[in-house]
Amino acid sequence: MTTLEGAVVLVTGGNRGIGKAIVDDLLTRGVRKVYATARDPRPSTDDRIVTLPLEVTDQASIDALAAAAPDVTVLINNAGSSSPDTYLDAPMKDIRSVFEINFFGPLNLTRAFVPIIERNGGGHILNALSALSWVAWHGAYAATKAAFWLQTNAIRLELLDRGIGVTGLHMGYVDTDMTAAVTSPKENPADIAKAALDGIEAGAFEVLADETSRQTKAAMSGDITNLYPQLTA
Repeated sequence: MTTLEGAVVLVTGGNRGIGKAIVDDLLTRGVRKVYATARDPRPSTDDRIVTLPLEVTDQASIDALAAAAPDVTVLINNAGSSSPDTYLDAPMKDIRSVFEINFFGPLNLTRAFVPIIERNGGGHILNALSALSWVAWHGAYAATKAAFWLQTNAIRLELLDRGIGVTGLHMGYVDTDMTAAVTSPKENPADIAKAALDGIEAGAFEVLADETSRQTKAAMSGDITNLYPQLTA
């Protein structure tokens, strides 16, 4: 288990959506400092928040972030990007781009910050995944989350004896800028943030933060038509 009181937390994509909700919730849990990153960070009026620039696809940007945040004990890989809903008609560059952001970006951040967290006495990593880790909607976005889920599970095993816990966060649609065009019901970012941080403090391997993620994971154990009922039409 990882207590967040007194922790130094780095949140990627911390200026809006789920990331901002996580930053806001962290401040209620007695953290010592929060590094909130974005491509174009906005300054904060709270002196516990340090805003820093980050481009997750740029190794030099990641290296600069690691140098600027040497006291981190908790890493929250939240930054991500959507993709076109088709594999067959989307430009290949768009498909490759979402993998660079959603899979390789957090992997490179984790590789940069694991030694820092170890030097600071251990801590935790939380990876923002999705119910789409388990179902093929929204084109390559789902594939990146499926791959990120397996990355998360593998890194958890690699870190078993190194004093760093790893939590995977799954959820369905959340009311953020990324889902502005979605008409389906959406979760409140604050509820997802609370579930995520409760999971860190409980030492949970996975957090299924809403009914969508719980139902989707349960459906994986049945016939494929449970996930894709259109196949029976």
